[in-house]
Amino acid sequence: MFNRIITLIIKELLTVWRDKKSRMILIVPPILQLIVYSYAATLEIKNVSIGIINEDTGIISRHIEDRFYGSNTFSKIYQLQHKDAKNFIDTQKGLLIIHFAQDFSKKILNNEPGNIQVILDGRKSNSAQIVMGYVSEILNQYNLDYMNQNNLPKQQSSIIITRNWFNPNLEFKWFMVPALMATISLIMGMVITGLSIARERELGTFDQLLVSPIHPFEILIGKTLPGLIIGLAEATILFLIIIFILKIPFTGSIFLLYLSLCIFLLSVLGVGLFISSLAKTQQQAFLGAFIFMPPAILLSGFATPIENMPSWLQPITLIDPLRYFMFILRGLFLKDMPADIVMTNLLPLLTISIVTLTGSVLFFRRRLE
Repeated sequence: MFNRIITLIIKELLTVWRDKKSRMILIVPPILQLIVYSYAATLEIKNVSIGIINEDTGIISRHIEDRFYGSNTFSKIYQLQHKDAKNFIDTQKGLLIIHFAQDFSKKILNNEPGNIQVILDGRKSNSAQIVMGYVSEILNQYNLDYMNQNNLPKQQSSIIITRNWFNPNLEFKWFMVPALMATISLIMGMVITGLSIARERELGTFDQLLVSPIHPFEILIGKTLPGLIIGLAEATILFLIIIFILKIPFTGSIFLLYLSLCIFLLSVLGVGLFISSLAKTQQQAFLGAFIFMPPAILLSGFATPIENMPSWLQPITLIDPLRYFMFILRGLFLKDMPADIVMTNLLPLLTISIVTLTGSVLFFRRRLE
């Protein structure tokens, strides 16, 4: 039995290695995707263009303007008139407009409240709200500095000292890159196994397997383990790129990382084998794999927290293997996740693996009958 399985594993690995197109698909795209998406897939707001309508001739508004010019967030700042405001927002030349009234500096110098109008482009609601937070921070900091310089009485309030754990500089890449590694592992695992049986059917070698003294269970093991080996090798390459090229720190356990990776890949390979058993051609297998992948990625918490999803949708995420692996991967990279928390998330992942692999075996046997 073991000799037959090992022979089948070697056959699968040689088939992939000898096919130049397969080698290119398995090596080049994952590396390019990781490097490109690590910079492209970001929710950080940078290089923002804004407009300023300054009807005030006083020094206070000019000092505040200087704060905006000195910020790295704003790449272009346009000086506008009232008549330009509507066209500026309508044509999306900028994300917001800051308006200083004529008496702004006068009111501040007389110790009276001065109002600043901020006009946001609601079509980009998320970006506008984030940039509004930057604007508020600049204004609040100037207000505090002004009161300190002029010995003005401050209202009694709590002082908030912020310390960011696990990601001191709040670099979004530290949060996104581990998720990219998980997502790329999902895609490549689906591609590897999704094409295996379908490729045998197209080449006409599937019938030879059926008449050989190999049990259907042995065939599936021989199809699964090569995918696991290739998936582990690819994940190792991605992991080394993340550590040494992208400079993302890894604080967790290597053993827990690879244990989680093995169980995750088994769950993905089970789904891929199920699709491959159903498909008659490699084109159908590709289509089936890409029907599964977008929902799996969107429901995993890749870009948006699962808690933000509708209550009726959240239970569906419980059957998504990518959800658990992504949580584990981010935890191991950023905060040295304890083993008990890793195991808590590995249990549902292991359950999904058993169900998908068992289901693919049963379905494969029925297809043979």
